[in-house]
Amino acid sequence: MSDIVIHNLTSPFVLIFLLGMIATIFKSDLKIPSSISEALSLFLLIAIGLKGGIALSKYDITSIMAPIGGALLLGLFIPIIVLFITKWTKIDFANSIGLAASFGSVSIVTYGAAISFLEHSAVSYEGFMNALVVLMESPAIIVSIFLYKVMEKNESLPVSSVAFSSPYTRMIDKEIIKESIFGKSVLILLGCLLIGFISADNAVPIVKPLFFDLYNGVLILFLLNMGLLAGERITEVKKHGISLIGLAILFPIVFGSFGVVIGSIVGLSVGGATLMGVLAGSASYIAAPAALKTSVKKANPSIYLGLSLGITFPFNLIIGIPMYFHIAKFLTFGGI
Repeated sequence: MSDIVIHNLTSPFVLIFLLGMIATIFKSDLKIPSSISEALSLFLLIAIGLKGGIALSKYDITSIMAPIGGALLLGLFIPIIVLFITKWTKIDFANSIGLAASFGSVSIVTYGAAISFLEHSAVSYEGFMNALVVLMESPAIIVSIFLYKVMEKNESLPVSSVAFSSPYTRMIDKEIIKESIFGKSVLILLGCLLIGFISADNAVPIVKPLFFDLYNGVLILFLLNMGLLAGERITEVKKHGISLIGLAILFPIVFGSFGVVIGSIVGLSVGGATLMGVLAGSASYIAAPAALKTSVKKANPSIYLGLSLGITFPFNLIIGIPMYFHIAKFLTFGGI
């Protein structure tokens, strides 16, 4: 496993991220305009959506129901587990919801880095995994915001009774669904997934030169910007105690490992199980924060964004991705 970690540490994706962090820590004047950052995010969302749709068009949906079920299971239950774990910390319910939505959802950039890692290692994976990114993006956000809205109306009830009591489903606000599903990140992913699925191979000659061939280059620029942002968030995270920092490392280890196990159970290859682990172990800092900003205004962005971007994201880039890969190899080949 040490060789895999060293390989990942020396990859340009990790190094460019670390460069961004160093630039911020030493107060460099290096900046990426917000408009360019927005454009880079949009590019990655479109590229992943199109890749997923085109890949999904090659499969009979009934033959991949097991992986889809595994992805939805992770997306629905991880936020509830995070919510119960954070209940034992000193943070309030709104910030627990922020963490539940962030860690229950996925990091598209971490997923993209994992794909590059597998391709560089000559490890194949199921093409429909790109489609599972979309499936795991919104369930955690919807579940988390729903629980928050229910709790707002039932502040005297304990979290456990709210999370599992079906009578409260009638309280769900249609605006919650709108904010979670039709937010720009999820909308672009779903829309491009559908476009890729309908167009299938006919879309490849059109989208390949821009969205496929230039993907890694754009990812490097995006990771540089993420490094700059992560460097800014590290000091904010320290303010909230070592226990939250520990959770930001514990969550990817536990959920990522569980994701690899689920991936192996539903019959994915080593590469596919690795990506399932990445999806389960990553934390959103694009879609989830966008939804939380408007729906859970009491949640502090320096907590959920600081932990996901400042701790979990670099942890996955450096240690998480090769760790999930190693676990997937062990489960498939018995440690060979």
